[in-house]
Amino acid sequence: MDIASLIGLILAIGLIIGSIAMGNAPFSAFIDIPSFMVVVGGAFAAALICFPMGSIMKSPLIALKVLLNKGEDRLTMIKQIVELAETARRDGLLALESKVGDIQNPLIKTGIQMAVDGSTPEVVEEVLRTEVEAIQKRHKEGKSIMDQLGRFAPAYGMIGTLMGLIMMLQDMSDPSGIGAGMAVALITTLYGAIVANVFFSPFAEKLGLNSRNEMVSHEIAIRGVMAIQSGESPRAIDQKLRTFLPPKQRDAE
Repeated sequence: MDIASLIGLILAIGLIIGSIAMGNAPFSAFIDIPSFMVVVGGAFAAALICFPMGSIMKSPLIALKVLLNKGEDRLTMIKQIVELAETARRDGLLALESKVGDIQNPLIKTGIQMAVDGSTPEVVEEVLRTEVEAIQKRHKEGKSIMDQLGRFAPAYGMIGTLMGLIMMLQDMSDPSGIGAGMAVALITTLYGAIVANVFFSPFAEKLGLNSRNEMVSHEIAIRGVMAIQSGESPRAIDQKLRTFLPPKQRDAE
């Protein structure tokens, strides 16, 4: 689980609720179901125009990845690649066939299996990089959905506010109700700002960061597989792949 994302989300919601609780207005004054429907429903309706139905249906799972994402341990992955290199150096590339079932990383597993099957290095690299490109496209679409929802929510908040003002101005016979009507009209703007800046936009940024981090892990996997297939020494592979790690992790055993 991504602790930072979870803490940030809880903190943002807590600060908003805490500020409302310390104010003079009752909590019920900030609850308006039609306004919420306009903001959230409108944002998703607009997103449906931009993206296929299947992609929108997956958006809750995409958002959930922000909280449940657990980055791959690159140091452990490098150690496994070095162990595979040692086996290949000692017993030959075909000896890795018995190790394929123990490999967790799908890219390393696919690359080693192809290498054992006799595929050329060019074909192996092409297949692995094509797989990474497909992953990048899926990640890009997921981030784009969150980005667009983050843009649409405030816009629909403003639409709801304008609708509320129009309805309020239709009946000015009771001046005492203008203040309450104005408050209700502004709730949609508040909802739009909260939904966009607490959920959609931060989630989009975190998805982008997770994707970039994952691409680094994929690059380590591809370079490791290619180095094993080309017969490089385990020590050279270890030193090469550790350059992807932060300086403090490079000397870890």
